[in-house]
Amino acid sequence: MLPRLLIRGLAEKHRASTNVLAAHLRYSQEHYHSNWEQQRRHKRHVAATLIGAGAGVAFWLNFNRQADAASSLTETDKDLDKFGAYQNGLPEYTHDDVSKHTTMKDRVWVSYRHGVYDITDLIPKHPGGDTIMMGAGGSVEPFWALYAVHKNPHVLEWFETYRIGNLAPDDVGASVKDMSDPYSNEPRRHVTLKPSSKKPFNAEPPVSLLVDNLITPNELFYVRNHLPVPDVDEANYELEIYDEGTQKEKTFKLADIKKYPKYTITAAIQCGGNRRSEMAKVKPVKGLSWGQAAIGNATWSGTRLCDVLKDMGVQEGKTNALHIQFEGLDTDPASMPYGASIPIEKALDPHGDVILAYEMNGEPISRDHGYPLRVIVPGVVGARHVKWLGRIIVSKKESDAHWQQNDYKGFAPNVDWDTVDFTKSPAIQELPVISAICDPVEGEKVKVVDGKIKIRGYAWSGGGRKIIRVDVSGDGGKNWQEADVLESDDNRHPRAWGWTLWSAEIPVLNKGSTTQVCVKAVDSQYNTQPENFENIWNLRGVLANAYHRVNITLVK
Repeated sequence: MLPRLLIRGLAEKHRASTNVLAAHLRYSQEHYHSNWEQQRRHKRHVAATLIGAGAGVAFWLNFNRQADAASSLTETDKDLDKFGAYQNGLPEYTHDDVSKHTTMKDRVWVSYRHGVYDITDLIPKHPGGDTIMMGAGGSVEPFWALYAVHKNPHVLEWFETYRIGNLAPDDVGASVKDMSDPYSNEPRRHVTLKPSSKKPFNAEPPVSLLVDNLITPNELFYVRNHLPVPDVDEANYELEIYDEGTQKEKTFKLADIKKYPKYTITAAIQCGGNRRSEMAKVKPVKGLSWGQAAIGNATWSGTRLCDVLKDMGVQEGKTNALHIQFEGLDTDPASMPYGASIPIEKALDPHGDVILAYEMNGEPISRDHGYPLRVIVPGVVGARHVKWLGRIIVSKKESDAHWQQNDYKGFAPNVDWDTVDFTKSPAIQELPVISAICDPVEGEKVKVVDGKIKIRGYAWSGGGRKIIRVDVSGDGGKNWQEADVLESDDNRHPRAWGWTLWSAEIPVLNKGSTTQVCVKAVDSQYNTQPENFENIWNLRGVLANAYHRVNITLVK
């Protein structure tokens, strides 16, 4: 590892590089738990940066909800040239002029391309709250280099209304001209994956491929990244575990983790926004437009978290902690990591099967899926399965990360972005029962044989609840029958962490007509899916588990 003083020196140089980054660091320092914790975070995250870890950004994370739905991967830079372009008749300001406006008292200015913007009046309206202050006095271009999804007319038209002038020609791009693309070192992905966003990369496989294997091949497993993928050198990798109650800390190399007994589980991971695109048909939602393939089923091998915590003295009845926090090595410019947490009873329960995984389907975990180490929390929403795991904190409180406090929560259908209060809803942990038809797909022509058609798909329920029945219909839900075949990995029963693949032959009406096929699943606690999305609509488009419906045309 690099000497601590060298790391600190490089960190200081990094902090001073731009006004934007300095503002980020001032913000982040307010959120550190202690001086010790601040030093430890800087040490680890700067070291990760030195070995190629990408930088992300919290600046526009809430705003991302608004932009995701309107963004398009087919937009060209030419379409956006009018935004931030030089405008005749406006006053001209230098970068130094902009840097003097960093407080509400002095008015808050930022720059974008040739434009200068006074965002003081925007701050109270900003979907991400006052986090926009982290860019005060500098350019927003570094942030948009990280979150290209915000470079779309929906965002930029709104942003242009705060334009007050032009940036001096010599200063245009000055604060970002030496900034390399944080996504330039991303891993190569399978061409079959269908992106819902490219920066950060998020993609799902063709849905028909999901049901070809009970175990999803690594290359076809959906990818959900919130920030650039860090490039971690295993030789320099460290996992820190800190107990806030006892103030005990311990650092593990990957080899140390592998000394513990190796456990293998089969578990499905599902994004909280899986099937969001269907919910959006009821009313627009904010988030990536996932189909029904933001889910995958894999075998994961690693060390049980409860074993490692036991060696730290963290055991049931011997700790006052209530939560286990996880931090990744994917960070924003303020060195703030992706973070999440789970209740401590899940982590300490040997039957909870929470593992620190270093293998996926018998191979070292790939970079996109968390190399060299990620936490697997079976039965729980994918957002808690933190990748590129860098730190574990035993705490009385939940993670204060954005993704735990201000995202991945459900709300009533009447709640909108003007009335939402994220403090009033708990963070999603276990997911509800869900199913989907993977074959045939929407709009497909399907051959009728002896008055029947074949359909197949997946079903899964959170919390280790086993799928006991899958009901299918060939006439839009008027008549139902059970699926003929249910395939699953029952080795961990009754803790059914993996999904179930199902298939059925169902009777249909006249050839040449159109019909709607439907599916709903029932789990071991007799939970079933809601009939429609109208009753479960929520502004973030999460927990989208209504009946899955596919319209097809019947042919001879």
